Amino acid sequence: MCLVAVARDVHPRVALAIVANRDEFHARPSEPAHWWREGWLAGRDLDAGGAWFGVRRDGRWALVTNVREPGGRDARKASRGEIVTRALAAPSVEDVLRELSADAERFNGYNLLAGEEPHAWWQSNRQPSTFPMPRGVTALSNAALGTPWPKVERLGAVVTDWARRSDPSIEPLFDALSDRTIAPDDRLPATGVTREWERLLSAAFIVSGDYGTRCSTVLVVGRDGNARFVERSFAPTGDLIGEVDERFALDL
Repeated sequence: MCLVAVARDVHPRVALAIVANRDEFHARPSEPAHWWREGWLAGRDLDAGGAWFGVRRDGRWALVTNVREPGGRDARKASRGEIVTRALAAPSVEDVLRELSADAERFNGYNLLAGEEPHAWWQSNRQPSTFPMPRGVTALSNAALGTPWPKVERLGAVVTDWARRSDPSIEPLFDALSDRTIAPDDRLPATGVTREWERLLSAAFIVSGDYGTRCSTVLVVGRDGNARFVERSFAPTGDLIGEVDERFALDL
């Protein structure tokens, strides 16, 4: 993923909501979300075999974002999609966090968000420690947790407002993910890419011929233990080309 907000224990009817966009080169092959034989629901990267966001029937979830480091990517390192599948396959999230702490340099820069209620964590191989995620709304993109990029702040504000309401409709969350607003130049981050790319990447929903938002995903887990996972896929033009809508009761 490249933009995500997680709302934990703040909505009157929803225990957990995860709202995320995956931005990627359109030429990179992938499969939409489906139930893997290993027992989790996730899309699949057909280039390296990993995933960007997944959830198990018992409620464990994991997702990864890259850390934007122009010129710093090492093509010899392992795919970051492996981090998600490892987090879903491990005996516990805490187990994989310990493993990754010792194994972090196998990967280019990443942020891992993962949880199994009532706990969730953030880990990055660009930070010295693993941090528990507090109750509330946490938003993140391709930098450290707490980095105030405009699209991160906008998504976090929308999810915070949604969480205060009793209506569990997910359409306002998809509306926030579809926001194509470009940040003004004086609010653009300086991440080492060109100003043109900073403008393009400052939108929550990115549209360009080569690179852009490939899918938007919303996971909501009700306080009654029922979950819904909706993934919407998009063409390079930004047009909707597919939807996966899975509903299941958590096997706690």
